[in-house]
Amino acid sequence: MRLPLKPLKLPPSGAATLRSFSAEPHPSPPPPPPSLEGPDPSSHISQTLSLLQTTDPSSWTTNTTLHTLLSSLSPPSALKIARQLPNYQNALHFFNHLRSTSQPSDSISLAFQAVLEHAKRESPDSAGKLYELYVLSKDQNTPLSVNAATLLIKCFGQAEMLDEMIMVFDAVDEEMVNTDVLNLVVSGFLKWGRFDDALKMLDEMFETDSGYPPNSNTTGIVFSSILKRNWSGRSVTDEEICKLVSRFGAHGVYPSSIWFTQIISRFCRNRECEKAWVVVHEAMNSGLDVEVASCNALLTGLGQERDFARMNLLMKEMKEKGIKPNVVTYGIMIKHLCKFRRVDEALEVLEKMRDGELGIEPDVVIYNTLIDGLCKVGRQEEGLKLMEKMSLDSKCNPNTVTYNCLIDGFCKAGEIERGHELFEQMSKEGVEMNVITLNTLLGGMCRHGRVSTAMEFFNSMREKGLKGNAVTYTVLITAFCNANNIDKAMKLFDEMRENGCSPDAVVYYSLISGLSQAGRMDDATFIVSKMTEAGFGLDVISYNILIRGFCRKNKLDKASELLKDMEKNGVSPDRVTYNTLISFFCSNGDFTHAHKVMKKMISDGLTPTVVTYGALIQAYCSNDNIDAAMKIFRDMSSSSKVPPNTVIYNMLIDSLCKNDDVEVAISLMDDMKEKGVRPNSTTYNALFKGLQQRNWFEKALEFMDQMTEHACNPDYVTMEILTEWLSAVGETEKLRKFVQGYQISASTA
Repeated sequence: MRLPLKPLKLPPSGAATLRSFSAEPHPSPPPPPPSLEGPDPSSHISQTLSLLQTTDPSSWTTNTTLHTLLSSLSPPSALKIARQLPNYQNALHFFNHLRSTSQPSDSISLAFQAVLEHAKRESPDSAGKLYELYVLSKDQNTPLSVNAATLLIKCFGQAEMLDEMIMVFDAVDEEMVNTDVLNLVVSGFLKWGRFDDALKMLDEMFETDSGYPPNSNTTGIVFSSILKRNWSGRSVTDEEICKLVSRFGAHGVYPSSIWFTQIISRFCRNRECEKAWVVVHEAMNSGLDVEVASCNALLTGLGQERDFARMNLLMKEMKEKGIKPNVVTYGIMIKHLCKFRRVDEALEVLEKMRDGELGIEPDVVIYNTLIDGLCKVGRQEEGLKLMEKMSLDSKCNPNTVTYNCLIDGFCKAGEIERGHELFEQMSKEGVEMNVITLNTLLGGMCRHGRVSTAMEFFNSMREKGLKGNAVTYTVLITAFCNANNIDKAMKLFDEMRENGCSPDAVVYYSLISGLSQAGRMDDATFIVSKMTEAGFGLDVISYNILIRGFCRKNKLDKASELLKDMEKNGVSPDRVTYNTLISFFCSNGDFTHAHKVMKKMISDGLTPTVVTYGALIQAYCSNDNIDAAMKIFRDMSSSSKVPPNTVIYNMLIDSLCKNDDVEVAISLMDDMKEKGVRPNSTTYNALFKGLQQRNWFEKALEFMDQMTEHACNPDYVTMEILTEWLSAVGETEKLRKFVQGYQISASTA
C-alpha cells in the first residue's frame, strides 16, 4: 500500500527555495562512483568478502576477525564490498550488519546504495522493491547518498511514481542537489505528460540566483519530450515553446541543432513565422552556431507566406554570420519563387548559385523545379532550352520528372505533337517513362478532343508493358463520358475494376453524369450502388444530375426517393435541386406543386433565381396564361431582388406577340432599355413577327434601325421574316440597306 505523500510545492521565487536545494551558488558536479583509492588494502576487501560469503550472517556479530576487518574499511571500500556480494539478500544482510555495529554513516549510506543497485537489477518489480527499501531507510534514518537518490528519482520517474520521486527529491541533502538531479525530476514529469509540474521545476532553474541553472541536457530532455509525436501531455503552445527557447537562451544554452530545426519547422508549419524569425535571430545574436538546416526550415516557412523580402534578408544574414547555404537552401528559394510564378527571379537565383563564392552546382531537382515553373507560365520553349543546358553545363542528366514537366507544359499549351516528340526522345535516350508520363499525354489528348488517339496510345503502351493506374482510367472514362460515348466509358470502368484499380469519386461522378444525360437511369443507379459500396457518398451535384435525369424520364417517384436520401445523408438541396423540380412540375402543367416547391425553397433560406422565375413564366406562356406570366414578371421587377434577363423578356415578348398584344410587347422593349437589358436577335424576331401580323411596317423599320445601332446580329430567322415581308410590300431596298448598315456597325464594333 502506498503511503500518503506530500505534493510538490515550488516557491514562487527568491530565496525561499525547496529545502533540498543547494545554497551554494556554483555547486560542483556530482562525484563519480566512489573507488577504493584510500588506506584500505585490497587484501582486506578480499578477506572481508570471503568471510561474508562463507559464514552465516547470524554469526557475523560474534566474528572478531570480521569486526576487525570492517573497522579498518573506508566508506568506498564498503560500497565495493556490497556491490561484489552475489545478490540482493547478501547485500541487505551486510547493510543491516553495518548498521548494527555502528559503522560510520557514510559507509552505511553507500552500502544502502549498493542494496538499491542489487534490487534494481534482480527484482521483477524494481520500482516497488526500491520504494519498500526507501521507506525502510526513512524509518531507520539512513541517509541517502547522491547516487542512491539519483537512482531512486530516475527509477520512480520511469515508473510514473511521481509523488514518490518528489518525496525522494525533498529528502536529498541540500548540498547534494545539482542540475543533473533536477534534470531527472524534470524528465520524470515530462515522461508522463506532466508539463506544468516540469515547468514549475524549470522556473526554479531559470531563477537568476539559482545554483543549478539549466544545461544542454535540460534542453534535450525538455524538447525531445514536448516535440515528439506521441507526446501524452497537454498541448504545449507555440508561445510556450518560444518562451522556453528564449529563457534557455538567456542562460546560454539552446536546443541541439536537430530539436532547434524541429522547433523552427513547427512554428512555420503553424503559420507562426514571426516566432521562428525571432528565435533564429536570438540564437544568431547570442553567438550560437546556427546550422544551415534551421535556416532552411525558416526559409521554407517564409516562402509559404510569400515573404520574399525576408527570405532575401535571411540569405544575406547567413552570409554575414558565416552560415554556408547548401543546395537545399537554393532549392527552397527557387521552389517558392516558381510556385508563385516569379520564374525570372528563380532563374537569377540559379545564376547566383553557380557563380557565387561557394560555386554550388545545381542538382536535377533544382533544374526540374525551374523547368516546371517555366512550363506552368507558358514558357515551355525556355524550359526545353534549360534542359539542354543542364546536360551541357552541369553534367546533370534529365530524368523522368524533367521530361514529364515538359510534356505536361506542351500538352497544356495544345502542342500535343511536341509532347509526343519529347516522349519519343525520352525513349531514345533511355530515360524510363512511368505512368505519370502516360497520364500526362493522355490528359493532353483528351483535353483537346483527341479521345480516340488517346485510346490508341494507351493500348500501344499496354502492349509495351506500361500499365495504367486509377488516374489513367479516370482521364479516359471522363473523356468518353464528355464525348457521349457511354458504352466505351462503361467498358473501361469494368476493365478498371478487373485490373485492381479502385475507381475514385471523379470516375463515379463522370459516369453518373454521362449515363443520366444519356437517359440510362438504370445504369446510373447501378453506378450509384457501386459507388456506395466503395465508401463514397453522393454530393449535391450528383444528386441534382440524378434528379434531373429521373424528371426527364417522368419518374417523380425516383426523384422523391433521392430527395429523401439527400435528407438522410445530410445533403441539403440547393437552388439547382429546387429549380429542377419546379421546371418538372411546370413542364407538366402542375403549377400547384411548382409553387409549393418554390415556397419550400424560400423557407429553406434559398432565394429563387432567374431560372426559377423563368421556368414558371415559360410554363404559363406555354399554357396561354399570359396574365399569370406577367404577374410573376411584375413580382420580379418590384419585390424580388432578381432582375429579369433577356431570356425572360424574350419569353414574354414572343408570347404577347403570338396573342396579338403587340403594344404590351413594345412596352417591354422600352422596359428593357430602361433597365439596361440588351435585346438579342430572338427578341427582335418575336417582335417582327408580331409587327408583321399587324402590318406595322414603320414600327418595324424603327426596330431594324435599333438592331443596326446596337450591332445586333440578324440570324436566318430575322432574314426570313424581313425578306418575305419587305419583298411583299416592295421594300427590298430597305432590306439591302439594313444588311449593309449592320455590316458597317458590326465592323465598327
